[in-house]
Amino acid sequence: MPGETVLCSPVQSKPVRSTQRAVVSLAHCGFNAARRAVLPLTLLLAAASGTPAHAAQAADDKPAYFDRTLPIDARVDDLIKRMTLKEKIGQLNLPCVYVDQLGTTVDEKAEQVRKFAAGTQTEEIGPGAGFFTLADTLKQKDLEWQVNYFNELQKIATTQTRLKIPLLQDEEGTHGAMFPNATVFPEGLAVGSTFDMPLVQRIYAASAEEARAIGIHVLSTLVAELDRDPRMGRNMEAYTEDPYLYAQIMKNIVRGAQGSDIAAPDKVVALLTDFPTQSESASGMERGAVEVSERSLRENYLVPWVSGFNAGALGVMAGYPEIEDVPEHSSEKWNTQVLRNELGFKGILVSEGNGFDSIVYENVAPDQKQAGAMGLRAGVDLNITYEPAYMGPMVQMVQNGEVPEWLIDRAVRRVLELKFRLGLFENPFTDLEHAKKVMHSQEHQELTLQAAREGIVLLKNDGNLLPLRKQVKTIAVIGPDADDAWSQLGDYSPSAVPYKMTSILDGIKQKLGAQSGVLYAHGCDVIGGKKDFAEAVAAARKAEVAVVVVGERPDNAGERKLGMSTDGEAYDVASFDLTGYQEELVQAIQATGTPVVLVLVNGRPLSIRWEAEHIPAIVEAWEPGERGGEAVADVLFGDYNPTGRLAITIPRSSGQLPVFYNHKPSKAYWIKHAWSKDGGYVDMPGTPLYPFGYGLSYTSFKYSNLRVSSGEISEGGQVNVTVDVENNGHRAGTQLVQLYLHEHYAPVSLPVEQLRAFERVDLQPGEKKTVKMTLRPEDLMLLDRDMLWRVSPGTFDVLIGNSSADIALRASFEVKQPSGPLAGRGFSTQPDLAR
Repeated sequence: MPGETVLCSPVQSKPVRSTQRAVVSLAHCGFNAARRAVLPLTLLLAAASGTPAHAAQAADDKPAYFDRTLPIDARVDDLIKRMTLKEKIGQLNLPCVYVDQLGTTVDEKAEQVRKFAAGTQTEEIGPGAGFFTLADTLKQKDLEWQVNYFNELQKIATTQTRLKIPLLQDEEGTHGAMFPNATVFPEGLAVGSTFDMPLVQRIYAASAEEARAIGIHVLSTLVAELDRDPRMGRNMEAYTEDPYLYAQIMKNIVRGAQGSDIAAPDKVVALLTDFPTQSESASGMERGAVEVSERSLRENYLVPWVSGFNAGALGVMAGYPEIEDVPEHSSEKWNTQVLRNELGFKGILVSEGNGFDSIVYENVAPDQKQAGAMGLRAGVDLNITYEPAYMGPMVQMVQNGEVPEWLIDRAVRRVLELKFRLGLFENPFTDLEHAKKVMHSQEHQELTLQAAREGIVLLKNDGNLLPLRKQVKTIAVIGPDADDAWSQLGDYSPSAVPYKMTSILDGIKQKLGAQSGVLYAHGCDVIGGKKDFAEAVAAARKAEVAVVVVGERPDNAGERKLGMSTDGEAYDVASFDLTGYQEELVQAIQATGTPVVLVLVNGRPLSIRWEAEHIPAIVEAWEPGERGGEAVADVLFGDYNPTGRLAITIPRSSGQLPVFYNHKPSKAYWIKHAWSKDGGYVDMPGTPLYPFGYGLSYTSFKYSNLRVSSGEISEGGQVNVTVDVENNGHRAGTQLVQLYLHEHYAPVSLPVEQLRAFERVDLQPGEKKTVKMTLRPEDLMLLDRDMLWRVSPGTFDVLIGNSSADIALRASFEVKQPSGPLAGRGFSTQPDLAR
């Protein structure tokens, strides 16, 4: 009938018609009280009576897996017993919708996705598990279309397939859910440089809320990899070079996105990327071999993963590169022995995009068929790119006895268990009105602005050029990133943004209003193109101050320009110098004699040696998200006193790599005792341009009265450290108190210092506060010569610093030599530095 709404139950084969949309609260049915869904009339009546939803249908023929009163294990057992081999293997496929096998146009893809959900798109396998990057690939800006399409797909899966298994929907979530209408938060290093853990949790809680509102259940690319070689373009998605800081970040990302109940209407599965690491690849190039030792992997790279798993993360993506000469997708050691047996991971392990092909091009498997068998044995549960590995060839291998079916069942069990835990068998649908309420809400917009402000790092401010006066009569805003809001978004941003974003030029104009003259000139492109400095130089000469905005251009899909991107996945660099004619532009503006403020928009550190010497004020904005222009303007004009501190070391040159602060004593020794006059290298100093933890403020701070609770503790003891911090300047500000640790004469070589605590402290002018930090046994542990974790007796230095290179106060304590039957005991369990 005209005007009727067709509503379908996940357990019916035919739709039920209702004359109006029915929306109810389902708290009394066992659902989260805040969840609302569009349900068929029969299910509403069942909910009102307290009867389980599936019982509203003919209970006699209902399979046990629809009985929500049964334990999840029992429901999974029942469902697997009913599945054919093709249906099982169908549940091992979660294809990225951008693949050509699902069409080449938006309309083709929308239709092929429907068929894949129904199990009719291919005869090789049964209905698929769900989809990856569906919402963003289809590029639909209309929120109602998005919600209705996701609900339509769930209706297909739960009414048109034999077993009525709901779909799992996965989307990128590096710095916000990646689809049109979602809020775009700052990228990796901007978030890391906040050192604000409650803020991190709020960012990913907001991202999860928006994702779940349109029907997405998993946020992927939550990067758990140390950023120790920023030449590799995808490292822009990472947050820091430091294991301790990363452990805190991962714990809060998982808590924000996933929470304690993934069936809640505002939570999603947190899927961490890429295990155990691919970030320090050979030559700093995409998918290069990881050639670090197992000792280094355990001491450094596993640290964030452990914290993420202990916080409950239920998703992991396998890495591309070979580790210990074995392609990671085929490594039983890392994907089963370490990931599951040792670290206790309980969720799903998905492939990388075309990840099974890595086993082939590494010449370990002759084809996708054998690669799939290797990946399955290793523990990879889901294929995300329509590779043959987990399709028809896998069916053949099981039928021929080459692959035991229990391996298929193992992977299927993990996928189905997650769907049950998400509550999808009871409630696969989402509600449009709820989506309208939470999507890109004012609260989320304010949150992304706060994150952008806190992530900005003031690198230089000679003569207190900053903050600028709002009474300035004429200001020149120059550079390729000045009026390009897309450059602020970073990699894995939505392909379409239906709302207006604020560029840095926009932010400055809004700040000054009509009373000031703002002169704009593009100057040059980030890369390629021609230089056209005449207009820029003329503008600078007319102005009281010039703000020059240069840096990088990320490979975000929304405004992709062929050959114009400089960072993002697969955009690797050999040099950290400014690309194209940008440095020449900065030099030309500086030569006018007009005071210059340099603003950097970039996803990786840039080696700005000339600028650091000749430009009086430098602001590192990173890629600050959709409201980054406003945030930069707030800092430039003093409406926000910068609080960001570098979460990564900025080198003088890429030739210094690796350049992370927590290096071994041999490097420190040679920098000090090198035969070259500058120390370190013949052609430049061995020290970084700007060290980890560094950042300036518009006020100043002073430390005093460092105290350690005990001068001697046992190996299982802990130490309380207190220090006074005072704002001795004339503006309110926030200081990041940083505590580093170093042990003398350990049985193995340890870093010169390691971050082990930090705290942001807000202070009014003249105000003093006492900060207390606790060092636990986990903070003191080392990986000994037998590869066991233990606290080694000795002297520990406590270092309180403004940065890793600016230590203000020192103290020490002793760990006593243990005695008795447990003396010197070690543990194979990886410690969690985030507890």
